[in-house]
Amino acid sequence: MSLFGMRAAQMVDPSRALRGRPESMPVPERHTVLGTPLAPPYPAGTEIAEFALGCFWGEEKAFWQIPGVVSTSVGYEGGYTPNPTYEEVCSGRTGHAETVRVVFDPARVSYAALLKVFWESHDPTQGMRQGNDVGTQYRSAIFYRSPAQQAAAEESRTVYEKKLAEAGYGPATTEIVPAGEFYFAEGYHQQYLDKNPFGYCPDHGTGVTCPVGVVRADG
Repeated sequence: MSLFGMRAAQMVDPSRALRGRPESMPVPERHTVLGTPLAPPYPAGTEIAEFALGCFWGEEKAFWQIPGVVSTSVGYEGGYTPNPTYEEVCSGRTGHAETVRVVFDPARVSYAALLKVFWESHDPTQGMRQGNDVGTQYRSAIFYRSPAQQAAAEESRTVYEKKLAEAGYGPATTEIVPAGEFYFAEGYHQQYLDKNPFGYCPDHGTGVTCPVGVVRADG
């Protein structure tokens, strides 16, 4: 989804980040596929997981197809600029990564199962890029929201790195960091591939399988 060509492959210094704005992005009321709310409040008993794994159009679709996922949305996380626009994120001057928010029912799908989808849906060894999509917004990251999510994410990275090494890949460059402010992306990005079924968003998965059940499922 690199509409703006080659972008910065190094994180911007916070002092040089764009200033942003106080107004938040308008958020569509309902998920176009699941019919559920995009923004809080979410149904009782659900939890939130947030992942950055390259172009968020295709990655959001990968998650909304999972039974037990209640809602998904795309946005920007891990940077410095409040309420950025897509163009600002693509400039490399906000520090944000394209991120998918997954609202899930832990009684129906485990956090471990979501981690499996995360690892298998992109190449976590590429640093600030996914294939020809180059820039800090395409980096791999897990934004954890609890100690249990952190532990599961770190354990899954250890396990998956061994599988990657066996397949000839280098170490994962995935950041595992506390969740920060999640800024919803513009409405046209939400469920983009449902609205545009022939939209372009390449699959950068390595083909390496992440074992199920070896990471904690109590996140």
